[in-house]
Amino acid sequence: MYLNNKNITLPEDPDTLVWKYLDLSKFLDLLLSRKLFMSRSDKFEDQYEGTFSEPTYEEIKKIAVNNPEFLHYYKSHREKVAISSWHINEYESYAMWQIFTQNSEGLAIQSTVNRLKNAFESETQHQQYIGEVNYIDYKKEYIPFDDMFFPFLFKRKSFQYEREVRIITDVSGSNIKLNEGLKINVDINQLIEKIYIHPKSENWYKNLVIQLVEQLGFDFKIEKSDLESDILI
Repeated sequence: MYLNNKNITLPEDPDTLVWKYLDLSKFLDLLLSRKLFMSRSDKFEDQYEGTFSEPTYEEIKKIAVNNPEFLHYYKSHREKVAISSWHINEYESYAMWQIFTQNSEGLAIQSTVNRLKNAFESETQHQQYIGEVNYIDYKKEYIPFDDMFFPFLFKRKSFQYEREVRIITDVSGSNIKLNEGLKINVDINQLIEKIYIHPKSENWYKNLVIQLVEQLGFDFKIEKSDLESDILI
């Protein structure tokens, strides 16, 4: 279930559009299981995930001189946090298609911040927090550490193109061990407003996606990619 955290910021407009780009197998797993996969925070490609900027790390080291467990906690905490990443954009992103899909086959889920909040009503075992990522200079800028989620809501400026909103689940209060990640219950019809099919996909692929969605009993809109539009001259 989604919980509000006053320390975590989100776009002011609850109808802000967010996107998730994924391949067909992951999309089908979402529909069939009705569970959203969240990756363990230290399994992302960016090795800085869940860590601190240099100014913050220097301050933490001073505290840890007399309390070594303080630093160990932050290092081990990464293994207890799972994340689902979404992209803020009013429109489709050509760059996101290129990065997160392959071979001209893939899908984009369009949702909103408010839909994300409401999609986890059926998840009673784990709590979800949703926040917008801040992009900073890790050599110069400070990341506060008075909230355990802050290390997961800051990234280096090199990743600014991601414009990321994150769903975060922390299992440190339980005995659950995360391997690659965690699956949480989700209301598919609340989560998905529309899906867009890869702009360079073949007609057979488009028809397959439409057929699979219908056979599984879902009725959300399936849109033609705006990047597929015919030229006007």
